[in-house]
Amino acid sequence: MRVLIAGAGPTGLTAAVELTRRGDHAEVIDRRQDGSTFSRAVGILPRSLSLLAPSGVTEKLLAQGVKIREVRFFMDTECLLSIPLAGAGRKDNFVLALAQDRTENAMRDVFTALGGTVRYGTELVGLRQEENRVVVETGKGEESSFDHVIGADGVRSATRQALKLDFPGYDLPETWSIADVDAENWPNAGVFTMCLLPAGKVAVVAPLEATRYRVISNTDDALATLPLDLDVTHIRREGKFNISIRQVDEYARGRVFLAGDAAHCHSPVGGRGMNLGIADAAELAACMAEGRLEGYSAARHKDGAQTIALSERGRRLVTSAHPLNRPLLSAALKLIARAPVLQRRIAGTFLPE
Repeated sequence: MRVLIAGAGPTGLTAAVELTRRGDHAEVIDRRQDGSTFSRAVGILPRSLSLLAPSGVTEKLLAQGVKIREVRFFMDTECLLSIPLAGAGRKDNFVLALAQDRTENAMRDVFTALGGTVRYGTELVGLRQEENRVVVETGKGEESSFDHVIGADGVRSATRQALKLDFPGYDLPETWSIADVDAENWPNAGVFTMCLLPAGKVAVVAPLEATRYRVISNTDDALATLPLDLDVTHIRREGKFNISIRQVDEYARGRVFLAGDAAHCHSPVGGRGMNLGIADAAELAACMAEGRLEGYSAARHKDGAQTIALSERGRRLVTSAHPLNRPLLSAALKLIARAPVLQRRIAGTFLPE
């Protein structure tokens, strides 16, 4: 079976690795001229590590990443709640933090070792479906035939557009910002840190490496918004972005399938975006190998809808500018700090099955 995968991010590379290790022929194209050098997504959940373990990707990720075992909530500069993820009762009681470019490198190394290649600078510009194949046109003027095509080419997916599928949803009005920095002596190293600020503003710090951190905020300047002292020695990258909440109604049409951000997108609250794409890709590869493709769209749409709903509830909770939200959040955090049962339940939301 020959499968073309459009997009060499974590979703596309997961599909490529999983198909190749099962004995199918996967080809990957990406319109970028080279692999990503940006950190982008950060947290890799235990479920993703389990899905990636059979190929050997997980071993490579664990050798590089930082294991986050605790979540701390600050109200301005006061820590009101610290939740150990061990309370979730899982053996793998951590979130693995690693910059997305390094995650992609590990996946690509495994794919290459299995005999695969990624063709960068190659863009899907059109496709047509025939009875037993999909004919794909690339930006290089080439046409090639495949048994199936997987669109893992992001929120502006050319694959989705070629299928003429709508991407219903809405855009959030506010601008968010990120900073990828090196810093020394951060007292919350190895901890996911969330600062709740007045007027529904938030600032989050997540470790990427021993002295490398991602700062994210629902403001124009993540570093300026962070109320805690972070001794930044080098800024690798700063950027601004807007958030869309969207999901396609169907993840498949004929012999063409969508996965990852091509099928759904949501806020970074909860850190589920990349993990949802990895789950899409692993399930799709298994469906192709086992001949049960008819169930892929419904199953992954359901999981995606649940993840989007959870992410939106969390985002609204921590970013509401309603004047009563801040004192209520403060009271809730103090209550949870005295209630181990509630802490265990919250730990479970960070480490979903």
